Amino acid sequence: MTAVEPIADAVTGGVLGAAVEPRTGAPVGADGHTQERSCLNCGTGLVGDYCHACGQRAHVHRSLHAFGHDLLHGVFHFEGKIWRTLPMLAWRPGELTRRYIEGQRASFVSPIALFLFCVFLMFAVLGLTGTLNMASGDQLREGIENSANQQRELVRRLEAERAAAVAQQRPTADIDRKLQAARDDLQVTEAFRDQRVLKLDTAEERASIPPWLREPIEKVARNPDLLFFKLKTNAYKFSWMLIPLSVPFMWLLFPFSRRFRLYDHTIFVTYSLCFMTLLAVVAAVMIRLGLANMSGLLWLIPPFHMYRQLKGAYQLSRVGALWRTIALVFVVAVTTTLFLLVLLTLGIFD
Repeated sequence: MTAVEPIADAVTGGVLGAAVEPRTGAPVGADGHTQERSCLNCGTGLVGDYCHACGQRAHVHRSLHAFGHDLLHGVFHFEGKIWRTLPMLAWRPGELTRRYIEGQRASFVSPIALFLFCVFLMFAVLGLTGTLNMASGDQLREGIENSANQQRELVRRLEAERAAAVAQQRPTADIDRKLQAARDDLQVTEAFRDQRVLKLDTAEERASIPPWLREPIEKVARNPDLLFFKLKTNAYKFSWMLIPLSVPFMWLLFPFSRRFRLYDHTIFVTYSLCFMTLLAVVAAVMIRLGLANMSGLLWLIPPFHMYRQLKGAYQLSRVGALWRTIALVFVVAVTTTLFLLVLLTLGIFD
């Protein structure tokens, strides 16, 4: 991936999120704006700055300067919504969710538009900072080799402890158990390093795998880097699946509630995912700046943010918000696992 591609992804996400689409066709004035008395979109007579029939702006533009403004508007929502939405998403997520559900739509960026932009932005930043490549290629192999070296050192140390215990005629049962576990871990790590985990070398090994699963496993074994590439691509394409995967679990936190319905839960989940993706952007930037240790502290933020969003969005008591936050942390683990399984399945069988 070149450095240009992530930037293009961010711009594309902003354009999709904003959905700015003016149409022109009337005479153009010196300032680049059209001069007309009827809406260029539906033909309705104009009264004011917007068409009262279709909502299109009365005077559209045909100038490069205004086109650049639309691009910035598309990426950053410069009309002001983004600057009202992001601070509330960070500090008052519950109030933001509740106000949007109750109908205050013009004041804030819609959840799905913000989600689209945040996802594109996240993958763009991860691509620019090289974070997406940390789990594959040379860095992955280097990490596996470092892990193997540490495990070899542990095996040598335990072997030395066992030899000393035997020389002193002390019991070795506990050391033997730790030594066997360390040897098993080293064997698995070396198998991953040598790409022997998914290889079916003998006829017996091939026969032990169902035919429908045998070919995908052999394909992954031949080219594991391709699997990592597919995982990254599918994560980018199917990130929206986190919303439908999460909503049913949110419903279980308020079973049979007549006050809170699936729509409320969908808005809650979508805004929450927006915040988490932006948090991932901050973490990637911190790692890039050499602040990897400090970025680990960001893991403390999601539960606190979930608590505040739950308490404000559903107007819960402290106890009600607290136990639901604990349950929601478990829900996040479950939905993330399901999402990764979906990605893995798509990557293997694609």
